[in-house]
Amino acid sequence: MVPQAGENLTLLPGFILLGFSEVPELQPTIFTIFISAYAFVVLGNLSMLLLIKADPQLHSPMYFFLTHLALIDLCLSSAISPKALETFLLGRSHISFLGCFAQMYLHLALIISECLLLGVMAYDRYVAVCEPLLYAATMGKARCGSLMVLVYATGFLSSLLHCALAGRLSFCQARSINHFFCELPTLLRLSCSDTRANETFQAAHAGLNIITSLLMILFSYTSILHTILQIPLARGRLKAFSTCTSHLIAVAGFYAPGVIAYLQPGQGTKLVSACYTILTPSLNPLIYSLRNKEVKGALRRMWVRKLGPHLAGF
Repeated sequence: MVPQAGENLTLLPGFILLGFSEVPELQPTIFTIFISAYAFVVLGNLSMLLLIKADPQLHSPMYFFLTHLALIDLCLSSAISPKALETFLLGRSHISFLGCFAQMYLHLALIISECLLLGVMAYDRYVAVCEPLLYAATMGKARCGSLMVLVYATGFLSSLLHCALAGRLSFCQARSINHFFCELPTLLRLSCSDTRANETFQAAHAGLNIITSLLMILFSYTSILHTILQIPLARGRLKAFSTCTSHLIAVAGFYAPGVIAYLQPGQGTKLVSACYTILTPSLNPLIYSLRNKEVKGALRRMWVRKLGPHLAGF
């Protein structure tokens, strides 16, 4: 019997994820691309976490926040990729109601947290460049810890509100999700209930988070640029700005697809979702490694520590 509007969603056995493409011949290729990207996510972000923990010279506020960025990226991809890989391998896969909402909850919570964290990281760069003498006092352990508690609390509580609203919806005949994971906009399109309240809250909340983060980023980098232009030597200006380039690239990689997917849901494609859930998390460790002399120095020191005892034996 088809559930009627207003009936409890838990009566449904779950949903069907249709994957990335409706062409069966493309599934092996998509599976190979995704499993390779996920391997880069795991190896890159785990390496970043272990490197920062192991090297005392990286125990600074900037790398404290970078640790949480790597942790969020790792968890974000891990919440989505295993089920997505099963979908690509089989062509489609079943996901339970609770499994779908758990995936959606984690995805939203981590995306919101990363959005706000990028704003916090911009503020950290502002203090480092514009107020270097006050940096140690302003960005102390207590301040950094409090900022991260605020970031995670906002992300996970906001996601809970989205899921609570979505949990009140009814899903009638259509239970096939034309996606590779349970993303909120896609799930709302399946409902036979009135979703205007959900869509309004989604757009307003996404806009608020993005505007808050972008205002922090714009304020920080406007001040940073003003400070850098006052440095008399070109080498000094380049050195000051080089500490910010990795963060700017990470911001661009996150916001470009994210804004399209959430502020304009009609244009949010599966390809766009793949960018900020698997591609960007796989590239962030590479961005911070290649453009950061301190990270490259830490890698060299770790390499020397590992090889030193072996070379001494020859």
